[in-house]
Amino acid sequence: MSDTILELLNDKKYSEAAALLKDLFPADAAALLEEMPEAKMPILFRLLPKELAADAFAYMDGDTQEILIRGFTDKELDEVMEQLFLDDTVDMIEEMPANVVKKILRHVDSDTRKMINQVLNYPKDSAGSIMTMEYVDLKGTMTVEQAFERIRATGVEKETIYTCYVTGDRRKLEGIVTVKDLLLSPKTETIRNIMETNVKFVTTHTDQEEVAQELSKYDFLAIPVVDAEERLVGIVTIDDAIDVIQEETTEDIEKMAAITPSDKPYIKTSVFATWKQRVPWLLLLMISATFTSGIIASYEGALAASVVLTNFIPMLMDTGGNAGSQSSITIIRSLSLGEIKYSDVPRIILKESSVALLTGGTLAVANFAKMMLIDRVGLLVAAVVCLTLMVTVLVSNLVGSTLPILAQRLGFDPTVMASPFITTTVDAVALMIYFNIAKMILGI
Repeated sequence: MSDTILELLNDKKYSEAAALLKDLFPADAAALLEEMPEAKMPILFRLLPKELAADAFAYMDGDTQEILIRGFTDKELDEVMEQLFLDDTVDMIEEMPANVVKKILRHVDSDTRKMINQVLNYPKDSAGSIMTMEYVDLKGTMTVEQAFERIRATGVEKETIYTCYVTGDRRKLEGIVTVKDLLLSPKTETIRNIMETNVKFVTTHTDQEEVAQELSKYDFLAIPVVDAEERLVGIVTIDDAIDVIQEETTEDIEKMAAITPSDKPYIKTSVFATWKQRVPWLLLLMISATFTSGIIASYEGALAASVVLTNFIPMLMDTGGNAGSQSSITIIRSLSLGEIKYSDVPRIILKESSVALLTGGTLAVANFAKMMLIDRVGLLVAAVVCLTLMVTVLVSNLVGSTLPILAQRLGFDPTVMASPFITTTVDAVALMIYFNIAKMILGI
């Protein structure tokens, strides 16, 4: 479709282009705009129906938003800002250069500007930083009929109206009530009699990842955010939680691959920025890998006495690294989902030890057959390699499963203990195990 729209714009057939655009979903309209050449973006945006254009703006990436804002007339910017929800406005402001932010803030009223500043003052990655203050609040003394009147009067400006929040004096959260509850209740029934008082909530300083987990765990469409005195200050909606989950997952994957996390998409990240993301970890891992070289150098005499041992070093190191990676990634994922905690360490060690004995034994038997039938090595050499294989898998599983939990316990991100770091650690351990077993069995 983008090629068709671009062709119509080049031919100045604007009415035909507008006809194709009017039925698009906001997310699709945003994606289409992002594919357009920069010069065509303002034209295409103005061809969209007014409401669709404002909704699509919230789905665009920061670069596209900046291009459009720079080209907006005051009237166009006013229209867009009126349609944006507070949390979307805050997200946009955080990504924009100072001169663009000034232009945006000139087109919001003083109350909105005050709320924006309040959200921006919350810690990064906290519930307060991603919440919206646009929710429907009710009083317990209201009747169902009065509640519907309030929803009709204020609901247009709110991000969600399905779940309403009941507050008392000084905005203290007392309960929640859904539109379904209201529809199924008599008009004269008071809200206090039908509201749910056992309310799950988070505080403004709760980590955003924990907020997303709460929404996922309880299948909520939104969760209230309260301050230290349990006064309702905002809500976090499911769409924001999905964004958080995506961001956190991307960050975890990058850390597990030994890459410094970035907020920008890969295509929009410069070569220099990508270099900065990767080189610190590579330097650290390269330096740590020198320990492996040092271990090999310290056992030169043993290798000289039995040169055939050298042939199996890569296999042992790779197998140990792979086993450790499997274990660490499984544990890191379970930690992120809240499935395990520090007190589960004894059970984890027992389970990983059992798994290691089974997998290590299977690998040792297969490798023993290969060494005897294909490699044609001596029985003692095969015994050294296979025994090392079993011990290496056991140690790798234990290291891979316990290091992430220990890191979290000490306040570090467990993802830094993923594949590269554990692989480097296990490589050194595998060599020490290998050469010591060789010395004992072969007497070298």
